[in-house]
Amino acid sequence: MSQKKLDEPGLKNVSEFPIGTAVNINRLINDDALMSLQILNFNSITATSDMKMQSILPAENQFNWKKSDTILYYAKKHNQRVFGHNLIWHSSTPKWVEEKGNKDSLWLGEFMKDYIHKYVGRYKGKVAGWDVVNEAFESKGGAYRKTFWYNNLGKEYIANAFRYAHEADPDAVLFYNDFNIERDTLKLQAVLNMVKDFKKEGVPIHGIGFQMHIRMDTPDEVIAYSLKKAAETGLQIHLSEVDIIFNSHNDERLGGIENYSSITDEMKLAQEEKYKNLVLMYRRIVPKEQQFGITVWDFTDRDSWIKGFFNMKDWPTIYDEDLKPKPAYNGFLEGLKEKTKKK
Repeated sequence: MSQKKLDEPGLKNVSEFPIGTAVNINRLINDDALMSLQILNFNSITATSDMKMQSILPAENQFNWKKSDTILYYAKKHNQRVFGHNLIWHSSTPKWVEEKGNKDSLWLGEFMKDYIHKYVGRYKGKVAGWDVVNEAFESKGGAYRKTFWYNNLGKEYIANAFRYAHEADPDAVLFYNDFNIERDTLKLQAVLNMVKDFKKEGVPIHGIGFQMHIRMDTPDEVIAYSLKKAAETGLQIHLSEVDIIFNSHNDERLGGIENYSSITDEMKLAQEEKYKNLVLMYRRIVPKEQQFGITVWDFTDRDSWIKGFFNMKDWPTIYDEDLKPKPAYNGFLEGLKEKTKKK
């Protein structure tokens, strides 16, 4: 069951909504096997890190468009949607911005406006949507994260970022993106409250991104509840960074807890079921007109960020270390193909 027949269609060909992957563009275009799988399965592409601020503007007044332009070129050549990840995120803010911004918050406010206008404006009509602000809430609970941006500009930086992005490209779909909101109901409610306030104030927010870095023991019932509550906003829903791990972590770098050091056939089959259920929940719960798509965060265990970031073994994706489809691939595929009725 773990082997995919060569004549079977890729994931994108059986899906009613875009199927995306986040990848490192240089790795992708220099690996023919990886590229052929990406082209077969996906019709949406997100940069893992190449479109974050530290890559785009590593030094003052030194914009580096090389990798983002390469992504745009690749996407156009292979008829794929480009999703922009991301505009404002504390963890990808260059040190030179922090040093200058901590001294002068007025400069920082103008910098953010100019940066977003220039960046989003450059790709107006070419990047379909953006994660405008990423991870503005604490890992757990409903408090705003006291980031560099929050400390210098207050929580208003979030709304302003959306305003600036909309000014630069009125047709782009603008998302707030975060993790744990599929399982932490306090955090989810805080995001929903922010969305409600934005809609009341006329802030142009169009979507909620569920990163969906989930664990095998994340209850499907909780995920279903969270998707239902988010869909009730009427906004686009993007499963934006999907992978499913067996081990656990504390959400911090090198914070892995390795309960499993090897994977069994039983574990592979359980992961297959989890992927299938996740896709089915998205299809059943999120109204068709709100389905922005599902994006996996890397699609091979060889390339996954999980091992390096959390310093632990794991097998989170739909292809294995040798770029062979896992049962998880079949689960994803079956989740897309199975006939389903909306609840």
